[in-house]
Amino acid sequence: MYFPVIKKSSFYLIAILLNYSLCCCQIKNISPIPSSSCQMILVITNSFNTSNGILFRFERDNADTDWKKFGDKRPVIVGKNGLAWGVGLHKSDTTNTPIKREGDGKSPAGIFPLSSTFGYFPVEKMGNLIIPYIHVTDMLECVDDVNSKYYNSFVLRSKVENVDWHSSEKMLLSGIWYELGVVIDHNTNSVRKGAGSCIFLHNWAGPADSTSGCTAMAPSAMKDIIYWLDASKKPILVQLTKQLFINYKKSWELPALLFSQK
Repeated sequence: MYFPVIKKSSFYLIAILLNYSLCCCQIKNISPIPSSSCQMILVITNSFNTSNGILFRFERDNADTDWKKFGDKRPVIVGKNGLAWGVGLHKSDTTNTPIKREGDGKSPAGIFPLSSTFGYFPVEKMGNLIIPYIHVTDMLECVDDVNSKYYNSFVLRSKVENVDWHSSEKMLLSGIWYELGVVIDHNTNSVRKGAGSCIFLHNWAGPADSTSGCTAMAPSAMKDIIYWLDASKKPILVQLTKQLFINYKKSWELPALLFSQK
């Protein structure tokens, strides 16, 4: 049998190349944040069980540039029972941490696209929006019945031939809360029954308000966000506890944040 002769220098070159390849694999961070995303809303809470948080906004030019803070930080409230890992772009580490379930009163933690907004006014009265907008009418509902084929979906009741749900969010009957809002794309890709539904950013009636799983804020803050969001920049929501932010800052390539900012 013939064996080709390989010079010793070739062995050295192969070893160097293999070692370089292994090192690159070891140090490369694979962030679940899409490289196309250039707008981020970051919400931080003290723990999984607290409902008060701080909202920050960030922008970047592209995936090779750093995130830069945009505007002022704003107080928010999350679910009345805090946070739990939701279903989004991330992989959840559920070791000793809660998982989002329907009706648990918790907002989803993780990374989620923000693909559309909604409100009570017709779109022609909304001015220069640069993100899709859903006009809320008395027929618009978001289905939270886990047994419905429309679970975690917006539906116009008048357009549904066979109403198969017994529970839903009637969007127009929600006072100031749904006057303006943003749809959080939680549990939307291959919807998991019972993993949580109808999760939004929306107005609060005041800082002592509570939600069942949404993230709420002052109407002025909500309005700023609605007109800032740009669909072409693939905006995302990152919602974490302080400890999770510290844990994932490097691997998720999150922006710099000083927790002395209260």
